Order: sequence, then C-alpha cells, then structure tokens
Amino acid sequence: MTEVKTIKDVDEQAWAEFKSLAAKNNVKMGVFFKTMLNEYKKSTNTFWERILNGEKILSDKEADEMEKVVVAVRKEHGFRV
Repeated sequence: MTEVKTIKDVDEQAWAEFKSLAAKNNVKMGVFFKTMLNEYKKSTNTFWERILNGEKILSDKEADEMEKVVVAVRKEHGFRV
C-alpha cells in the first residue's frame, strides 16, 4: 500500500515540472525523487572531495607566510588572533 507524503512550499509550477520529468523518464515520482536525492548527495560529496583533497593552491611555505601577515594585520587593527 502506498503512503501519501506532503512537501511544504512547493509551488504549482515546480510540482508540474517534477511530475513532467518523472513521466518523461517513465518512472514513478517516488523513484524519481530517490534518484534526485542520490544524485544530489553524489554531487555534493564529489564537490567536497575536490575541495578537501584536490591540488593545493598555495605551497605550505606560502600558506605559512600568508598566515603570519594575517596575524600581524589582525593584531595591528585590534582583532582577535
């Protein structure tokens, strides 16, 4: 037996587009929703994987030098270090 769920704040245009995309892909809306959720999770994980484990923009030496400059500027202007 199927269960009815409510999604708040979905306007008619977005709902119609969602139904249309599910129909075009010839899948039930529940299956389509799960697919969209999995794709979102995968793309989010991929994004953070690239950010956290990707190529460094600065070398460690450059990063240390930049940190020293930032600390000096913060002290000069009375900010926490």
